[in-house]
Amino acid sequence: MSSRDLYTMLKMRIDVFVVEQKCAFPEMDGKDPEALHLRLLAGKALLASTRIIAPKGASDPAYIGRVVVSPDHRGKRLGDKVMVESIAACESLFPGSRIALSAQSHLERFYKSFGFETVSEEYLEDDIPHIDMLRPVSRASAA
Repeated sequence: MSSRDLYTMLKMRIDVFVVEQKCAFPEMDGKDPEALHLRLLAGKALLASTRIIAPKGASDPAYIGRVVVSPDHRGKRLGDKVMVESIAACESLFPGSRIALSAQSHLERFYKSFGFETVSEEYLEDDIPHIDMLRPVSRASAA
């Protein structure tokens, strides 16, 4: 990823997670250099992105985070597309691993549509209600 592409992705995340959601938190958390970043592009325009973090150990899940869709491109089901690609990448790169994420509570139904199950009580993260979710190993991934 070029420095310009990295800047564009980080700016979109900050614009959404920090500015739009009025949430002061350390967006630059040190995990990006080791993460796989998936981006949905239209030409050079960044539409959506996620980051994938590898499992820490053999029994640990892969982790999908920083799921974001550009405010200029919402309502086009781009979140669906970027999640399908993120799950496929996790299954390909980490076969036999479960997939975890921390979801804003109002998006629980969205993530459930991709096979994620709620595994925690609701908690506040940066003053926003969240839940932990886990997707079991898919049969295709385990084979």
